[in-house]
Amino acid sequence: MYEDNDKNTKPTLVIKNATFITSAARAEQFITPNKPMVAVCGKSNVGKSSFINMLANRKKLAKTSSEPGRTRLVNYFDFGEFILADLPGYGFARVSKGEKEKWAKTLDQFFKDKGNIAHVFMLVDGRHDPTADDVQMIEFLHYHTIPFTVTLTKADKLSRMKLKEHIKAIAADLYLGTNNLLATSAETGYGKEDVLSKLKEIIDFANAPKEVFEDEE
Repeated sequence: MYEDNDKNTKPTLVIKNATFITSAARAEQFITPNKPMVAVCGKSNVGKSSFINMLANRKKLAKTSSEPGRTRLVNYFDFGEFILADLPGYGFARVSKGEKEKWAKTLDQFFKDKGNIAHVFMLVDGRHDPTADDVQMIEFLHYHTIPFTVTLTKADKLSRMKLKEHIKAIAADLYLGTNNLLATSAETGYGKEDVLSKLKEIIDFANAPKEVFEDEE
C-alpha cells in the first residue's frame, strides 16, 4: 500500500475549525456565500465525506455511510477562509430513474450560478478507470468553464508504482495533464498537503482585486 507523503511539502492553509452550516434540497435554499466557495462532487461512494473529514481534521463532520447514494442534498460547511459545498453523488445504479433525474436537476441548478463557485474538486476513485458519468461530469465543467481539479481518492489501496501509472492513464483518459490530478487517501492523509496548497491558490485568486487580472490599457 502507498502511504508515505512528500515530507518536503508543507500545508499552506491551516483549517482550524470547520463547521456544518446547512443543507439545501432546492435551488431557493442554496446559500449565497460571503467568501470563496469550493464544491466537492463525484460518483456515489467515491469517498466525498471521508475527503471532507480529512480536510477538516474531524472524523464526523460530514456523515459517511456504507450505503452509496445517501447524500441527496447540497451540504454546506464553513472552513474559515472558504465555504465548502458537498454535492449529491451521481451514478448510483440502485435508485429510481426519477431519483436520478432529481439529483441531476439539483446539480444543474447548483452550477447554474457559477459566479458563486470558486473551484470544484471532482473526486474519482483512484483504483479504477473513470466511469462514463465521470467523463460526462468533466465535459459539463469544461462546457460551463468552471475551474476544477480531478482528485483521486483511496490512493492507499495502490502501490507507489501502480499509483503513478494510474495517474498517467487517468489523465490520458480525461485529456488532462498529470499536474491537473491530485492523489489522496483519507485513510492515511496522503495528498492532504497538496489539496491544502491548491485551496490556498484558489482562495488567494478569488480574494485578489479584480484589476490585478485585467489587461492594462
